[in-house]
Amino acid sequence: MRRSANVKQKARFVSTCAYVGLLSLMLSATASAQRNAASVAKDYGFPQVQRINAEIRQQWSESGLVPSGPADDGKWCRRVYLDVLGRIPTAGELTAFVSNRDPDKKNKLLQQLLHDDRYTEEYARNWTTIWSNVLIGRSGGLDRNSLTSREGMQKYLRDSFARNKPYDRMVHELITASGVNVPGREGFNGAVNFLADKVNDEKATLATSATSRIFLGLQVQCTQCHNHPFNEWKQQKFWEFNAFFRQTRMLRRFLPGTRDLEFAELVDEDFEGEFGNPEDAVIFYELRNGLTVAAYPTFVDGQTASEKSGFVEDIVRREELARFVVNSEFLGKMAVNRLWAHFMGYGFTKPIDDLGPHNPPTHPALLEYLGQQFRENSYDLKQLIHWIALSETYSLSSSVVRGNESDDPTLGEPPKFSHFYLRQMQAEQLYESLLVATAADESRGSYEEQEEAKAQWLRQFVTAFGTDEGDESTTFNGSIPQVLMMFNSDLIKQAINTDTGTFLAQLADSPNNAREKIDHLFLAGLSRRATANETGIAGKLYAARQADMKATLQDLWWAILNSNEFIFVH
Repeated sequence: MRRSANVKQKARFVSTCAYVGLLSLMLSATASAQRNAASVAKDYGFPQVQRINAEIRQQWSESGLVPSGPADDGKWCRRVYLDVLGRIPTAGELTAFVSNRDPDKKNKLLQQLLHDDRYTEEYARNWTTIWSNVLIGRSGGLDRNSLTSREGMQKYLRDSFARNKPYDRMVHELITASGVNVPGREGFNGAVNFLADKVNDEKATLATSATSRIFLGLQVQCTQCHNHPFNEWKQQKFWEFNAFFRQTRMLRRFLPGTRDLEFAELVDEDFEGEFGNPEDAVIFYELRNGLTVAAYPTFVDGQTASEKSGFVEDIVRREELARFVVNSEFLGKMAVNRLWAHFMGYGFTKPIDDLGPHNPPTHPALLEYLGQQFRENSYDLKQLIHWIALSETYSLSSSVVRGNESDDPTLGEPPKFSHFYLRQMQAEQLYESLLVATAADESRGSYEEQEEAKAQWLRQFVTAFGTDEGDESTTFNGSIPQVLMMFNSDLIKQAINTDTGTFLAQLADSPNNAREKIDHLFLAGLSRRATANETGIAGKLYAARQADMKATLQDLWWAILNSNEFIFVH
């Protein structure tokens, strides 16, 4: 009898696993099973949106491409929440949008996410995460004695995005910042953390390459030791740009009686030059043939600093550099390229931070136009986000149709944006989405506690190489560590917990009928209701679980969270 019972129990378990596996496969396929309809460009009264639509459509015509139809409202809504706030919409937020019949509802939703006080903290959190990764990397400030304070960097960025600080002002502050790196200390200025570790060597070469690449899209780092073999950048440009940072120093303050760093301070000090003459503070670099050449602070377009002096009372070189950067045409274009890539999956250039003459953009007129519009609209990041997210391109289905199969950037083809490009969520998006989907975000503690918990979770995926450019690698790319995390990590275990008071327990005990409970899971995780086929499988799973609703919902929820449709932006 006992053996027979064990056999039956194993049979039920195998049956359950089969249903869950089948459902997971169905969910993986659902993301690509989207309708294709004639796409109608709409500009919502924004000339910038009209121009985007016109420029992209012109290339479709020239390339003989047929665009995919529009994505349904649920998928578009999910994209916008992920890209603007860094998490999927709640079931309530999604239902409210999809059921809304207002023809202007997309515009109004973006207005709400970007400007309503209810979303200010989430907006600031998401863009703080994005820009922290750009400015200091995912591992920046996590080492015990790092000169970078991740907390300080995040506080500066969070305050800036919450106030919608103009982008050019942010860039100016990041380049010119002086002060203490750690919050709570007298003289604190979180902006110093951008340069903190980058001026930690005698010649500030990392500060040179990062500032040029991140804000201007000009990769001068390759010319540090020699002229670039493939473009017109010369070694001279690197060292002339580098000369702007030679007054800058990071001073360390240690805990009394230890070598443990307490805080650090970024300062500008007199620079005497490499000839020992601060009135003519020249630097030298060596050509590959052994000859030595002099360099003075000169911007990439040839503009020179107002003084050759190294005395701070005569000239603060970083102030001069910041003025050149914020007045450069490259500043707006680089910001546009970065945000376009964030929303579309690909920028106008590859890589996105290389706008040099050797790397022409796919849509040069559009990039030039949007860069100009960004400048003329006071470098307002929310305006730029609004234009891109309202564009026809962003609203297209991710389904490839007959006539745009060749538009595949994964094969090395330049993107033509004839359909929405599928991409995996960023690790931070997945983390926040798991919390929101299970309502775990409603009791998360202080902002600092939340960020520490997220940082701990992210560390499992990030490897810092320690190269000259501070390169990093992530295993959050569909590899075995990610798969194992999604199958069985503590975060997933918490998400599928059925103890009293949890998301699944409350749903199972609610007065809703079985179909409504199943639909709620699909809305919470996938921003859509279950199909008839999926509902049928759920019914069989319910029978296999011997009418245990909690166990049934737990299996369904695990399958949903591990499906491609949940993990991908589509």
